[in-house]
Amino acid sequence: MELPKRKEVPAELTWDLTAIYPDAAAFEADVQRAQELCSRLEADYKGKLDNPDRIHACLDGLREMEHLLTLTLHWRDLAASVDYGDAQLQEENERMSRLASELTSRLSFIKSEILAQPQEILEEAVSRPGPNQGYLKELLRFKPYQLQPETEKVLAALGPTLGTPYQVYNMAKLADMHFPSFTAAGQELPLGYSLYEDSYEYDPRTDVRREAFKGFYGKLREYENVTAAAYQAQVQKEKTLATLRGFDSVFEYLLFDQHVTLDMYHRQIDLIMEKLAPHMRKYAKLLQKIHGLDKMTYADLKLTVDPDYAPDVTIEASKDYIEKGLSIMGEDYVEMIRAAYRERWVDFAQNQGKSTGGFCASPYGNHSYILLTWHDKMSDVFTLAHELGHAGHFKACNEAQSIFDTEVSTYFVEAPSTMNELLMGHYLLKTSDDKRFRRWVLSNMVSNTYYHNFVTHLLEAAYQREVYKIIDQGGSVQAETLNRIMGETLQKFWGDAVELPEGSELTWMRQPHYYMGLYSYTYSAGLTVATQACKRIEAQGQPAVEDWKKVLRAGSTGTPLELAKMAGVDISTDGPLLDTIETIGGMIEEICQLTEALS
Repeated sequence: MELPKRKEVPAELTWDLTAIYPDAAAFEADVQRAQELCSRLEADYKGKLDNPDRIHACLDGLREMEHLLTLTLHWRDLAASVDYGDAQLQEENERMSRLASELTSRLSFIKSEILAQPQEILEEAVSRPGPNQGYLKELLRFKPYQLQPETEKVLAALGPTLGTPYQVYNMAKLADMHFPSFTAAGQELPLGYSLYEDSYEYDPRTDVRREAFKGFYGKLREYENVTAAAYQAQVQKEKTLATLRGFDSVFEYLLFDQHVTLDMYHRQIDLIMEKLAPHMRKYAKLLQKIHGLDKMTYADLKLTVDPDYAPDVTIEASKDYIEKGLSIMGEDYVEMIRAAYRERWVDFAQNQGKSTGGFCASPYGNHSYILLTWHDKMSDVFTLAHELGHAGHFKACNEAQSIFDTEVSTYFVEAPSTMNELLMGHYLLKTSDDKRFRRWVLSNMVSNTYYHNFVTHLLEAAYQREVYKIIDQGGSVQAETLNRIMGETLQKFWGDAVELPEGSELTWMRQPHYYMGLYSYTYSAGLTVATQACKRIEAQGQPAVEDWKKVLRAGSTGTPLELAKMAGVDISTDGPLLDTIETIGGMIEEICQLTEALS
């Protein structure tokens, strides 16, 4: 069936944004407060940040401003993200984004003036413990890359304009792309972005799956040049900013905020491309054998090992799975899960113009909001558990830390979410000794948790790295170049085990992560930490759980290395990643053995 329009979706399947603001009047009141606060901060502190007392008083006001902006921006952006076809919602979101950039630009003097102070004043300001200390420490770390005050003000004012490439990408993908129906299995079937990604990719009927692939990628082909232009603008913008700020490369610029070294970044991509590929090729061949395919193609990789066994799971039934699966985290955590269902934190709906995939937004001082599309599958349960991992993480750190100390490095931010997927899988494995059930659970963990993070996103990262190499050397990228890089990346990983039909090279068009810096590789980094921490929980029980909770509360007060160490994981070496790869290989080997036994 064709997807309904947003206004046709039952309210119980949508999130309830009234927890942020009950109505537009309340929203406008906070917008007004933000504008007045900005004027007051300018009047009270501009040109006057010459001692530690004033610096901290000013930062107290800036924390309040950050809080107001995170609430107002989220309220508009979340509403717009579920209906890109609604022009009014998009305009309201853009208007709020422009206002936030204006206010941020006006307040850019705060960073510039603080950094202009004599060293003794800065050292005294930083030495004072409290909610502003983390901000000041990070500001001093950034000092070598700070530009002149007027330049910083201009860059802040250009915020919405600098975000245009991502807006163009989303509009092309979610508003302008309309997919034609296709014929398979003796019937005409509708096609759409979410229909393909959430349904047809997994369809056990070979003709349906492969014809949907042709139709989907055929439509992407029509938009390859405009999408490439948007991406080219994005990466050139990042290179320009890296050069302006004095970074040696765009990689160092993009990794700076992550507190990650180049070695950590390259290790994640290089080891997985080399060491995991053989395991995944074996898994692909197993899928080919189980499904009796004439050949294994890129269109077949999302097949499940046992499609007839996987139960349908309603939203209501998912509650029991998730509550029990994550109960090891404690009663407070389970109560958060119950509240997420009860208070409509989650947008389950399928509708036209809705963002694809899933995300969790966690405005400071409020509960989280989770976007996904529910299809009554066990994979949806794992996705929801994943996003609830983000919700639990930011509930803990938002309550424990200053708003300045909640910007967790993206290198680590996927660890709490993927941890929840692992806990769900391990819980299910303990509920039955049946071989078919065990194979089904293991294959879910491989085909969802590990495939998504260690294959899908990692291949994005390997492709992305090649793009930035070109940009760093002064080159540019167009659709033809991007297609070649993606095609070569897929070929290198899958080798002769998987045939790449025409269109596979357009996979770079499907993900929004390329507009978020070096984000794609961090999924595998987070899951590496989660795998090792989960093993520790399995072995040590409650003490390891308590250590993990401390990590969640820590927010951004530690670097990824420090946070992992708190969880008992040393990511300064190759060891955790190599062990995680072997863990995946071991699961695939057991799936093969169970398949042989069951046959």
